[in-house]
Amino acid sequence: MLRTLLALGAAPLALLPTPSLAAEEAPPGGSILVVGQRENAISLDARGLSVSLGDEQFAAVNARNVEDLMKYAPDFFVRTRYAGDSNGVPGFRGTHSTQSARTLVMVDGFTVSNFLGNSFAYAPKWGVVGPGEVEQFDIVYGPYSARYAGNSMGGVVNITTRSPERTEAFATVQGMAQPYDQYGTDESYLGYSAEAGFGFRQEDGPWSVRLSDRHFRNTGHPQMFFGLVPSSTTSGATDVTGAVVDPGQAIPGAPGNAASPIFAGQSPARITQDQAKLRLGYDGASGLSGELLVAYWHNLDDQNAPDCYLRSASGAPVCDGLVRLEGRTYTASGANRSRTVRDELLAGLRLSAPVSDAVTLQANVSTYRILRADAFTSRGFDAGAANGPGTLARQGPTGWWTGELSATAQLGGLELAGGGSANLYETDLINYALARWRDGSAGGRTFSTRTFGKTRTLSAWAELRIPLDPVTLTLGARHEDWRAFDGGLGRIGNGGAPVSNRYASRSAGGFQPKASLDWAVGSQTRVQLSLAKATRFPTVGELFQGSLNGDGSFNQDSFDPNLRPERSTDANLLVAHDFGRVKLTASAFWQRVKDTIFSFTGFNQNGATTSSYKNIDRTRQVGLELIAEARDVVIPGLDVDANAAWIDSVTVRNDAAPAAEGVQFPRIPRWRINGNLRYRVAEPVLLSLGVRYASRPNTDLFGLQRGDTYGYTSELFALDARVNWNVTEQLRVSAGIDNITNDRAWVYHPYPQRSFLVEAGWTL
Repeated sequence: MLRTLLALGAAPLALLPTPSLAAEEAPPGGSILVVGQRENAISLDARGLSVSLGDEQFAAVNARNVEDLMKYAPDFFVRTRYAGDSNGVPGFRGTHSTQSARTLVMVDGFTVSNFLGNSFAYAPKWGVVGPGEVEQFDIVYGPYSARYAGNSMGGVVNITTRSPERTEAFATVQGMAQPYDQYGTDESYLGYSAEAGFGFRQEDGPWSVRLSDRHFRNTGHPQMFFGLVPSSTTSGATDVTGAVVDPGQAIPGAPGNAASPIFAGQSPARITQDQAKLRLGYDGASGLSGELLVAYWHNLDDQNAPDCYLRSASGAPVCDGLVRLEGRTYTASGANRSRTVRDELLAGLRLSAPVSDAVTLQANVSTYRILRADAFTSRGFDAGAANGPGTLARQGPTGWWTGELSATAQLGGLELAGGGSANLYETDLINYALARWRDGSAGGRTFSTRTFGKTRTLSAWAELRIPLDPVTLTLGARHEDWRAFDGGLGRIGNGGAPVSNRYASRSAGGFQPKASLDWAVGSQTRVQLSLAKATRFPTVGELFQGSLNGDGSFNQDSFDPNLRPERSTDANLLVAHDFGRVKLTASAFWQRVKDTIFSFTGFNQNGATTSSYKNIDRTRQVGLELIAEARDVVIPGLDVDANAAWIDSVTVRNDAAPAAEGVQFPRIPRWRINGNLRYRVAEPVLLSLGVRYASRPNTDLFGLQRGDTYGYTSELFALDARVNWNVTEQLRVSAGIDNITNDRAWVYHPYPQRSFLVEAGWTL
């Protein structure tokens, strides 16, 4: 209760001083209403709630990875379980933390959203950008612009990296630490990063170039904990001690769901990442401009030390096999060892050229290639230690291509824009059985299963902006033509030879109208109403990608080649008033989604119970947001950004699982509060305090699983602090603590406990 009260108290901090402030003249209004920094124009087409974050906000954030820079944005979060986590899915409003395909993420306008699937395993490719090279983070909530694909159903994020203004260089080093104590695990995990870059711009010429590199190393705390399974076999069991029982894991009133003794923690994740980037720019005197971006990212995730709590009579660790604990017999299994290696490449080219004084053409093409993705896993703890049997999941030709051609025309006071775009996503995943889990060579592996498939989308859009002072009306429409093809499943046939089953090609379309009305009510008040429809088509992973059980049946998180697209209807009302030093923005949003795609247990058309991706007939979300931005309040140098959101997201109709109807959708909290207070003690010294809060949501679709421990999605409360000191114009040092109160929060997996960061940055 105390944590809830503290969080609720943070949101109105910026509101309290308002009556005593003298109003200052607000900047002239345009047709875009944006929350956040006011130095640079937002890089996105802003409809509905739009947020822009820059150096003013970044200086107050402990950012170990680039996605951390958004941690205090309104009604927004990124599912980051530890520094270096490659499964950081962003969430907007009522978007589930594993609905990754509902967010469009770009770097300098190039797509890094991983629409190969829709879960925590398909997070955007944040790793191609280091936090030290970011100039601006822009966020648009909802699908209100015709310029963006239906995957913007949740929202759009664009990361703008710094373009050199002269010859320049920078370097940043970080050290990080996290003491961690949970169940039988009590360790301190350490990490570091080093980032550097060089920029050059011609004094009297059009060319610029920027090179950057980052090396990152961190050990993340265990993400899973393993429970003993009761066994009826008694002979050959090893007597053990050391298991931990967590009563919070038991489901009240559910027979047979008593908490299992926890016997081990998953190995800490030793993460090594290397990133290299080239950005080449051209700004010609004729108005022709262009940009080439090439980024390489290497990621090694080594989990080779499961933390076994059980001890035999001789004191040896036990993590496998039949054990006897307090007179009862159990089976211990699951504490595997693993090693995942990925090499990935982003390449993109963007051009812009004026055709006349009134018309400008833009072209954009990019590709993201997963050059290598090998996941090695042992079959048990003992096999892992002895390099015994295991499995290999290997990605084949995997990645995506995107391209767009558009034009913008100024026709008197009107602005007309339109264009077309295309994308292709393809994946090919082969699972092998290995005689030695570390050896993936041809002689040491045996084919098990294969899944593969492709999707492509062709789009056309148009948008007309009509200024009718003091009102600006924007009308738009987008049509997308989607096709899924070359999908199939390979397995071992009855004769022992590999066989493939292919799925028929499918196609669908989606017409998506948009409308927005922006009204400048005087010089300080703005009102904006935005309406939209959006279509989010199934991904390759939801349609085709999965694996089979040993008997050839679908596994528990299976695919469905017959999924229907998600189709949403959206509305957003914004009211903003600028008091001078304080700006308040209120937002009300509503979204109804037909055929929401979600993985849950239900029955199929034959009445059989299955667990896989299915369509939910209707879901609905409605919410209210209040955002306060205050500058120099009470005392000079004190700035506050605070926001609070209330969200009601429910399943309205679900014929496959009627018990879910009327229940709050999983992982969507009723309340979400973020805030950041910054105080410049002296010109070179900045102190900051941040708060992140989310009330406890449901863990499952039926609202039966609610808890604040491992296996549940829990309440989140974190207080963060940072001190930033500009020692000279070139040298900066900082230190910070995240989660000061050491709150233990869970998103099934554990979030970080109290964490420390020290940083030094140098610029030339």
